[in-house]
Amino acid sequence: MHQVVIHTDGGCRQNPGLGSWAFVLETKVNGKVYKKQASQCYKLTTNNRMELMAVIFALKSLTQPCHVDFHSDSKYVIDGIQKNWAVNWKKKGWIKSDKKPAVNIDLWHELILEVAKHKITWHWVKGHSGNAGNELCDLMCNQAMDEAKNVKVDEYYISPAKPADFK
Repeated sequence: MHQVVIHTDGGCRQNPGLGSWAFVLETKVNGKVYKKQASQCYKLTTNNRMELMAVIFALKSLTQPCHVDFHSDSKYVIDGIQKNWAVNWKKKGWIKSDKKPAVNIDLWHELILEVAKHKITWHWVKGHSGNAGNELCDLMCNQAMDEAKNVKVDEYYISPAKPADFK
């Protein structure tokens, strides 16, 4: 399995509002370093949705199962996976322990599927603390929002997913 390092970030100018996600991926194959990065802007979304999409799109960019050192400044994402919140919400019909419906189930469902393909070590990094990968992703997010080119619509934010759609 290839060893891959991924950094992600997501954010919004207002929450909800204009938002974006970004990832930076780096791997070494036969002594050669390969880097990939991407970002995308959305018209109307939330910070948490952008954090989740950053992780999903980064993992989807991998063409085979990998050992991943994953870095994110989102406790929502890290805890949702490491503490099995998302898996438990899914088992309970997307209901949280406080008996309230889980949100962003379309993205949590997709993330659960992507995470299962890889061996991932999760690392929480404090945002805006000088971590080079996180700072680059933050810059890419802000550039995507500043330029606002090819802005997408976050369909499930506008019309949230129903639990029955993601069993």
